Amino acid sequence: MSVQHQPSHPALGHRSQPTAAGVYDWCLRGRHHLPCDADAAIAAQRLFPLAGRTAQYNRDFLRRAVRWLVTDGGIRQFLDIGSGYPTAGNVHEIARTHAPDTRVVYVDLDPDTVAVSNRLLAQDPDTVCLQGDLRDPDNIFGQPQIELLNLDQPIALLLVSVLPFVAGDATSLIRRYTTRLARGSYLAITHITPPEDERTRRQQAELAKTYNAVVQQTAHLRTRDQITDLFAGTELIHPGLVRATDWQPPQGYQPDLSDQAAAVILGGVARIP
Repeated sequence: MSVQHQPSHPALGHRSQPTAAGVYDWCLRGRHHLPCDADAAIAAQRLFPLAGRTAQYNRDFLRRAVRWLVTDGGIRQFLDIGSGYPTAGNVHEIARTHAPDTRVVYVDLDPDTVAVSNRLLAQDPDTVCLQGDLRDPDNIFGQPQIELLNLDQPIALLLVSVLPFVAGDATSLIRRYTTRLARGSYLAITHITPPEDERTRRQQAELAKTYNAVVQQTAHLRTRDQITDLFAGTELIHPGLVRATDWQPPQGYQPDLSDQAAAVILGGVARIP
């Protein structure tokens, strides 16, 4: 496997260190990655062949969740933390298909990702990307760009595949966000989890070691019970915490219980009472 999915975007510059956003973009067949990201993603695929499919399942969940939050939840504001690049079919595009007045604040830790995102969003007054660390909500809520959102009105907080990069007690951290949001807001989470299949579990462990060394971020797995705890103080909506592929699936969807790529990522959406 040696061919990139798409040419890198010229606005990305020439960094030599892969980023989580760049690797994810490659897995999604995007065009906002650099050769170093492609190399890291290809290495990940060799160690854990399910990685690309899992990334796609994660993105599919995000799109379905945003669509539901707008059409059924009535949400018009999104705070997407750990957003990566605003590639095609991202939050603002999906939401505005149903509600053109939707406002979105993206947050990412990596300054390169933030700079590129803001260049791509430069002509969009209702969408911005700010640099922030999920582990420091005071800093995120203290930045002037956050004023694009009205915190007195319901907001959807999206924590999609970002919590694995938080060690320790992520539940208390999430509470520091949800207690700032208006009643009727929503929380959406996806999270990787250990598979039941022993061979897949070994591959996943090897991937985590290599990924953590190359991207210089540490990913942590959580069990289903631990991921359920992340929703403490909220009300999970139907169908609850399930495989990301099984959350509000498209009509005619038939779950494949043998799909190990689907088994390693769980997702759910909850209302903040």
